[in-house]
Amino acid sequence: MNPRPDTPLLDKVSVPADLRGLPETALPQLAAELRTEMIDAVSQTGGHLGAGLGVVELTVALHYVFNTPQDRIIWDVGHQAYPHKILSGRRDRIRTLRQEGGLSGFTKRDESDYDPFGAAHSSTSISAGLGMAVARDLSGGKNNVIAVIGDGALSAGMAYEALNNAGALGSRLIVILNDNEMSIAPPVGAMSAYLARLASGRTYQGFRELGKKLTGYLGERADRAITRAVEHARGYVTGGTLFEEMGFFHIGPIDGHNLEHLVPVLKNVRDHGTGPVLIHVVTQKGKGYAPAEAAADKYHGVNRFDVITGAQAKAPANAPSYTKVFAESLIQEAREDERIVAVTAAMPGGTGLDLFGEAFPSRTFDVGIAEQHGVTFAAGLATEGYKPFAAIYSTFLQRAYDQVVHDVAIQKLPVRFPIDRAGYVGADGATHCGAFDTTFLASLPGFVVMAAADEAELRHMVRTAAGYDEGPISFRYPRGNGVGVEMPERGSMLEIGKGRIVKEGTRVALLSFGTRLADCLLAAEELGAAGLSTTVADARFAKPLDQDLVRRLARSHDVLVTVEEGAIGGFASHVLHFLAHEGLLESGLKVRPLVLPDEFTDHGKPEKMYAAAGLDAAGIVQAVFATLGRSVGAQRA
Repeated sequence: MNPRPDTPLLDKVSVPADLRGLPETALPQLAAELRTEMIDAVSQTGGHLGAGLGVVELTVALHYVFNTPQDRIIWDVGHQAYPHKILSGRRDRIRTLRQEGGLSGFTKRDESDYDPFGAAHSSTSISAGLGMAVARDLSGGKNNVIAVIGDGALSAGMAYEALNNAGALGSRLIVILNDNEMSIAPPVGAMSAYLARLASGRTYQGFRELGKKLTGYLGERADRAITRAVEHARGYVTGGTLFEEMGFFHIGPIDGHNLEHLVPVLKNVRDHGTGPVLIHVVTQKGKGYAPAEAAADKYHGVNRFDVITGAQAKAPANAPSYTKVFAESLIQEAREDERIVAVTAAMPGGTGLDLFGEAFPSRTFDVGIAEQHGVTFAAGLATEGYKPFAAIYSTFLQRAYDQVVHDVAIQKLPVRFPIDRAGYVGADGATHCGAFDTTFLASLPGFVVMAAADEAELRHMVRTAAGYDEGPISFRYPRGNGVGVEMPERGSMLEIGKGRIVKEGTRVALLSFGTRLADCLLAAEELGAAGLSTTVADARFAKPLDQDLVRRLARSHDVLVTVEEGAIGGFASHVLHFLAHEGLLESGLKVRPLVLPDEFTDHGKPEKMYAAAGLDAAGIVQAVFATLGRSVGAQRA
């Protein structure tokens, strides 16, 4: 185990007020110690590393110049906020990051007064910051509001909606564009190229150098006037910037790792001006840690790792990940059908479409952090006879729900939705827990909604989706590895709306939707040992529901338990609706739905989360005995 780093200056800083008591000349050393502390902490917990390394100096400068928490700092997405957490009273808990009962991996309002807005999805900071700024104005307040947003987050339309509104309202809002030329994956789109041109243009660089020289001669009092002059002169030469056209006073680009540049600029912005300001800061993701700087993703998300070598710990895997099974299956189908194309919203690696992109680069489309656009883009492809697979995480698909309804479902367009990260996600917690996709998709007329019980079923569902042209179709699967079942070389076409019996019994029926099937089978063994012959069925489809299967289970068993890794209102609701209309609930049948708790569940170890939710084998057994009015202990005795 590596010894704890030596951080004498950081040891004196518990909260930002302590930081503001340091001389400005001490800030570079503090930043170096903060970077060292963060690397050491994340090496023990895993988490998001590269983004935080890139904003160490910016974090120090912000807390040094602004009077937090009275001045509000909103970190977009929040995964770059680890240095912020260390400086804002949470250093003693930083090695509990993403652990059960520990610090969140993102900003969280009930964790600290220094987190004025919780975020784990992107592009919300400017909207939230503008709301805070207007509330301040209405209340007659004087505090500053600062939104820190990455260049990748500017690929989402919501950011432009907020910029447009902020420029029109004219409230005092400071937006810091953290331009590291990369979000999670390499940047895409016109905005990325625009920022690169802006930062590297010879004309603008010349004006900046002239401004520096004049400031040196005339002193700090002239700095703001010179900055304005430089910006106006640049506007005449280049036509201005997009941000200025939207009503923002634009400063930059400036070096986000140079505290001698950052601190004076932030002080000037703090002390002068009345309207919205955008400061364009150029940083390097993974800055200061060689393995991160060398990695293609700049160590965006890491497991525990060795600080010296950067080597990450790898969890033992006896089965392939669901994400990889999806990607390889889609590649198989695409070799057979050239109309298959893939769409991702800035998550090629997370969804497995990086592998698809290597095989079919011209048929892979990364639209940036723009799920709304991505879904409607896929709808447009579908109108022309292509077969788009819009691979989006469950919680990210929430961002595009109107497009799913209006642009896809109403028009009955055959867009395929592979839904990764369905169900619990462990350390990523409530913001990434895919609890709601079955509920919000299965409520839509004409939508086919599937869930894979294991990796072989996932392969079948990819094949089924590829061959289905009657309308929209989705299939969900969890984060992590499969259960180790044998997989066919290629998936088979499933009959739409038909489930399967996996194990025959007579007394209890367990009807599973998704990957809780393995625990249903374990529960069936225990129930059988207690004298309760148990049938286990895999529904496969929440919509259309296999009515024949449900009817058969209801008529031939005393107890029917539905099991799903989703929220109230999902698969079980469709089963109960059918049973009620069939009159089967009046026949003496005992029905119990097992779903995720009606709460936003914080991060923890997946196995503990399943146990707490009653969705592991023990919980299923307990539910059956409770339904029968018997105790588990008595049956086992």
